[in-house]
Amino acid sequence: MLLVQRCCSCSGHVFAPQDFCRSCQSPDLEWVESSGEGELVTYTTIWRPQTPAFEVPYVVAVVALTEGYEMLTNLVDAEPGEIRVGAKVQVVFRDVAPDVTLPCFTVVSA
Repeated sequence: MLLVQRCCSCSGHVFAPQDFCRSCQSPDLEWVESSGEGELVTYTTIWRPQTPAFEVPYVVAVVALTEGYEMLTNLVDAEPGEIRVGAKVQVVFRDVAPDVTLPCFTVVSA
């Protein structure tokens, strides 16, 4: 489940986590479940690893979630040549270390 902060004053969503709402500056925030659905805004394919631990190619993307916030993330299970801006995406979770799970996204329709 993908969680995001929501402002109790203006109902705006806040990502990345903050101590206050960026829209109205209210400190009254709560955690709510995100739909995990969105649209691909932009992306880049990385062909050269920064460290040997990073397998290439991998795709870094900006995704606009239906709740109105954007996330910098990785796009997984997609062929770099077949990715299109505007594609519908859905959150998936990847274990990257024994105690670390990251939200990534996969294309559900072009």
